Amino acid sequence: MLKKIFLLVVFLCPLMQFGQDFSDLWKGHFSFFNIKDVIKGNNKIYAVSENAIFSYDLQTSVTEGITTVNGLSGETISTIYYSEEFDLLIVGYETGLIEIVFDNDENILTVVDIVDKGTITPVNKRINHFYEFGNVVYVSTNYGVSVYDLERLEFSDTYLIGDSGSQIKVSQTVVFDGYIYAACMDGNGIRKGLVSSQNLIDYQNWQTVVSGSFSAIQSIESNLYTLRTDRNIFRLTNDVLNSLFQYSTLPVDVESDDANLIITTATNVFVYDGSFNLISQIDVNSNFSTTYKSAMVDAEYAYVGTSSYGILKTPLSSPVSFEEIHPDGPLLNIPFSITASNNNLWVTFGDHTLYHNPYPLNSRGISHLKGKDWINTQYSDLFGAKCLNTITINPFNTSQVFISSLFSGLLEVNDEIPTVLHNQTNSGLESLIDVSNPNYIDIRVGPTTFDDNGLLWSLTGLVDKPLKSYNPVNNQWQSYDFDEIISNPFDNNGYNNIIIGDDQTKWISTIAYGVIAFNNETKLIKNLVGEDNGLPIELVTTLALDKRNQLWIGTFRGLRVLYNTSDFFTNDEAYAEQVIILEDGIAQELLFQQFVSDIEVDGSNNKWIGTVGTGLFYLSSDGQETIYHFTTDNSPLPSNDINDVSIDSSNGVVYIATTKGLVSFQSGGSSTTEDLESAYAYPNPVRPGFNILEDKVKIKDISENVNIKITDIEGNLVAEAQSKTNLRYQGYNLEIDGGTAYWNGKNLANNIVASGVYLVMLSDLDTYETKVIKLMVIR
Repeated sequence: MLKKIFLLVVFLCPLMQFGQDFSDLWKGHFSFFNIKDVIKGNNKIYAVSENAIFSYDLQTSVTEGITTVNGLSGETISTIYYSEEFDLLIVGYETGLIEIVFDNDENILTVVDIVDKGTITPVNKRINHFYEFGNVVYVSTNYGVSVYDLERLEFSDTYLIGDSGSQIKVSQTVVFDGYIYAACMDGNGIRKGLVSSQNLIDYQNWQTVVSGSFSAIQSIESNLYTLRTDRNIFRLTNDVLNSLFQYSTLPVDVESDDANLIITTATNVFVYDGSFNLISQIDVNSNFSTTYKSAMVDAEYAYVGTSSYGILKTPLSSPVSFEEIHPDGPLLNIPFSITASNNNLWVTFGDHTLYHNPYPLNSRGISHLKGKDWINTQYSDLFGAKCLNTITINPFNTSQVFISSLFSGLLEVNDEIPTVLHNQTNSGLESLIDVSNPNYIDIRVGPTTFDDNGLLWSLTGLVDKPLKSYNPVNNQWQSYDFDEIISNPFDNNGYNNIIIGDDQTKWISTIAYGVIAFNNETKLIKNLVGEDNGLPIELVTTLALDKRNQLWIGTFRGLRVLYNTSDFFTNDEAYAEQVIILEDGIAQELLFQQFVSDIEVDGSNNKWIGTVGTGLFYLSSDGQETIYHFTTDNSPLPSNDINDVSIDSSNGVVYIATTKGLVSFQSGGSSTTEDLESAYAYPNPVRPGFNILEDKVKIKDISENVNIKITDIEGNLVAEAQSKTNLRYQGYNLEIDGGTAYWNGKNLANNIVASGVYLVMLSDLDTYETKVIKLMVIR
């Protein structure tokens, strides 16, 4: 059967859209704690989080994730099903999208027929349930039932079974006693049609069995069961309802296997045999305070999908002990702010509006990727700190981390343990003042950063002195106002970014006053705002100082660059320029009117720019060349809305926080070093199994301005490159990206070199320091 499907897929390939596996350079960091659906198939349990799936092998107990990196769309999943007959995992989405994951295959087939159907409103395209019968699967949707042929991998018929052929919401279907039964919502009852009928697309060939609203229908052995939305479950015998039981709350999921009917409520799982005898009742355990979402049974165990612990495995005979099952990952799939450094990544989830309104207040924990392991800290351990956003690691004490709260102050974490919440009672931080409610406390701490002297600088919204410095060594605080620019703190709701230049000038992005530059040592303050100064809008979302001391400015409506920052305080004509590029021979403004959410500068002075709506851009140092433009269409990004970007300069990994999950990209570049002492090449030796042309030899830990020559043992030049000239992604055999150089093994004649010993000769062009590395190539 699989061979037959494979041949058909190859034949139909031009008509189909396959998801690409991006696992070579990309990695997904998805959360699998909040489970929506659980099914069984192929000796595995499959569980769905918001937009990713994981499997649990019943024989080996190994978990494995299936995410956007493997080719999933990143959209919100509504249901899944596994076909044992065809070895296919079928994934349904809220949007009407269907994806088919081939077992042991890198390809994921994307089926867009329902998505593209113009006669169906978006809300009615939701996939509710799959039911397999023969060679087809019946797809229950909010408009009716569609039939998908699993042999041909294509849709055949669509049944609009409402009165007069109208679209109605079908929650589940089942084939029983020669009929296909459809459980319908919104008072449309249970409807059935003869399976053997060749004209089920005619609504008149469907009859209403009973009236009411029904959320599920399942068959076990010779019995047919259905759940009505008034919490009553019935046995349907000769199309007559026979009441069996009323649940205290409406069940959230109803599933069946060969021998069991499984009913899941928020607090219980009920497992029945084919005659509706209760086999097991699984209550929420006090050690795992959670909400049940779905469940499946295999042999003597139940596998319960939960809202906060992934899958809980428990014995059916005595469901009092629980085993937590899920891949490692962060707490949630809504990362808001991230900070990466030295193989560590910190994540918060406390979003707020564009204008820094934290309401409704959220109470979410924090996640820390340490090496390869995730350490998750629940909200209950954070001293009540709500709406967490910016994370700043103390560069002088990397085990100390400060996390801003847009409502509660500043959270300090030491050695993974939250230790103190800095607020109006124990620090220099202040609450905004509500004259109508003097007892109201609201401390809106936003961006933070450390300076070279070990002081932590922070910005608090809606207070008279928003800029604070804090010395963690002696606990001393200092406050600064912006009265010359912002006379009333309520005229500017908050601040988005703060960076510090070499001259200790603080560059600050504001909501209503553009960019503020403040130097506490010289007492100078000035802002850049308005079209007369080059800004398209006063709302500045992000800032970045590059290696040329140029200030890159992201706004709600585009990108600007202040090329000369050194004379900003004295230059009355300071102006933020557009970046003009040639597109098809026509001059265009780079990122015209785009919502720029973040700008990061890598080791090569190239720019990573996140946007809301158009994905992630990787630009050359001057912005003239787009090296990459990642979107959901050509990459594992689960969303084109980018919340934050952070680069781990120690290894060149770029982390991207989107509104639907966290992924990372191995860009390869890293920060430069001050000298060549630690420079090395790898792999060394280069063995026959290494794909030197694609994977390339890396020369790591090089200085900022270096010349590299590669020669054979006799001194013949093989390749040469120089910083700022032979940049990466421009087609050179030897190319430099920040602190790393890449050699594809080719010589000056563009041929791959023969086996032998090669000399990598490094020369720092500023200090004249040199180093020679011997590299063995074996082919």
